[in-house]
Amino acid sequence: MNDHLSALRLFVRVARRGSFSAGGRELNVPQPTVSRIIAALEREMGAALFSRTTRAVTLTEAGADFLARIEPILSALDEAEYAVRGTGELRGILRVGISSTFAIREIAPRLPLFMENPALRVELLADDQSQSFVDEGIDVGLRFGVLRDSTAVARRIAVWPRVIVASPSYVERAGLPRSPADLAKHSVVLGPSRLGPAWTFNKDGRATSVRVNGRLTATVNEVATAAAVAGLGLASMASVGCRSEIENGSLVRILPDWDMGAVELHAVLPGGRSAKPSARAFVDFLVGESAHWPGFKTA
Repeated sequence: MNDHLSALRLFVRVARRGSFSAGGRELNVPQPTVSRIIAALEREMGAALFSRTTRAVTLTEAGADFLARIEPILSALDEAEYAVRGTGELRGILRVGISSTFAIREIAPRLPLFMENPALRVELLADDQSQSFVDEGIDVGLRFGVLRDSTAVARRIAVWPRVIVASPSYVERAGLPRSPADLAKHSVVLGPSRLGPAWTFNKDGRATSVRVNGRLTATVNEVATAAAVAGLGLASMASVGCRSEIENGSLVRILPDWDMGAVELHAVLPGGRSAKPSARAFVDFLVGESAHWPGFKTA
């Protein structure tokens, strides 16, 4: 491969990993060689691309701008190589932005089916908070709920019902809510769902809202689920976030006859740049797998 192209790919990996050694390991390049190649690239560009300290390697303003411009070009080259080979072989690195719960419960157990090709590497950026496609170099993001970025290319994968759950021990201690109004007297575990303090229900075409209160707030769905299992209160989430707990009896559904709406899952490809072949293949893989996942309503 062209030495300059290799240097550009190495620059991207160092930028994304924030480390010369980590970026080099991904491409099987020793750290001293990485430093030499990056220094030569900076001389060629006439600008410092990284700020180096004993603790971290960070992009300079020029480096961040260069990264934003060079990544789409490298993705386009990958696309061209993929088309010319015509073998359907996926290669390179695929960065997936994903919630921690979905990564743990649904994606990681199924990745062996997608990663059969040894030339493909996958990075799961698991975080229940909002992720930046540009800053984190995400190739495909899995997003729950309403999409806010109108410039992105999105494909709806599936839909889950939103449910309320509690542990049997909590129900025994605090009583079983019979209507949404009863929730005002209960303790609630507030998760990352952005429902806010008022929960809305629908039944027979009529909407009912109730203000809930909780002493515990969790920014990660797995924590909210564990807290509900421990008996700290009621929790509301997409059914995928507590399916196994409902099945094994450690959580029970509350007010199952009341509709709290649904949570949609979208696969999102960043706007303004060509999607990697591996990103498109991953989305197709999810669509195929969703038909076999309990709790999914296929879009």
